[in-house]
Amino acid sequence: MTSEAFVFHVDDEPLAGIMHPGKPGARRGVLIVVGGPQYRVGSHRQFLLLARHLAQGGIPVMRFDYRGMGDSDGAQRSFEHISQDLRAAVDAFQERTPGVQEVVVWGLCDAASAALLNAWRDPRITGLVLLNPWVRTEAGLARAYLKQYYLKRLMSRDFWAGLLGGRVNPLKSARSLVGMARRALRRQSGQPKGAPGDAPQVLPEMDPGQPLPDRMAEGWRRFSGPILLILSGDDLTAAEFRGCAEQSTVWRGLLDEDRVTVRELRDANHTFSREAWRQEVAHWTCEWMESSLLRNF
Repeated sequence: MTSEAFVFHVDDEPLAGIMHPGKPGARRGVLIVVGGPQYRVGSHRQFLLLARHLAQGGIPVMRFDYRGMGDSDGAQRSFEHISQDLRAAVDAFQERTPGVQEVVVWGLCDAASAALLNAWRDPRITGLVLLNPWVRTEAGLARAYLKQYYLKRLMSRDFWAGLLGGRVNPLKSARSLVGMARRALRRQSGQPKGAPGDAPQVLPEMDPGQPLPDRMAEGWRRFSGPILLILSGDDLTAAEFRGCAEQSTVWRGLLDEDRVTVRELRDANHTFSREAWRQEVAHWTCEWMESSLLRNF
């Protein structure tokens, strides 16, 4: 199946989109949202290859550049300010594939964060695929460093050989470790604001002054559909998310919900740079899209 390039608009600013049609009459499609300073092709062409894989399986897919990225006009903006772009993209998706009634948002890194911050606003978005969500805080990054870097370094033969051979400065290493530990011990986020499903029908806007992990947890609660979470094993962003989900009170129990499917690629890096990793992600995405979990919501 051939893809189709087109233009849609947000506040009269043109955005570039690519449609991969899938099978005629499909009711559910995938909207791939760009994360970080990249465009709709993705690192190592992952978004393009994923879209082709899903479309060959009959699933319609749309990729696009939000304002300020790739070939789209407008001022560059952060993932926290693309709610209009997401809504316009869903509009454009349904206009070009009228049979699509439900949209699954697929996002890597801060695109996953943007999905959590915004999906609850749009009833047409019925599922989320989140890869290595960005929950960056100074304390969270420090904890991830301690676990991913310092602990592995202390267990490394090369580190001890360097220390005994005079190639490693023990005082400098100790000061770095102590400073990182202090940042890691900073207070966690506050108490959760109710259990999943407790929110009223008309929801107030989230407080932009709250820490990003708290707002993402609130977005997770407000969104009622199924979620596929994919985490890399060799990635600080994924390690920070794991630490947040395990230690923060606002995240307690969210990953254990029946509607949540968690997959982990132990050796994969942040952008799934190897072909085998990208193929595994595509397989998991396609399998989840066809699962009874998604069909029953």
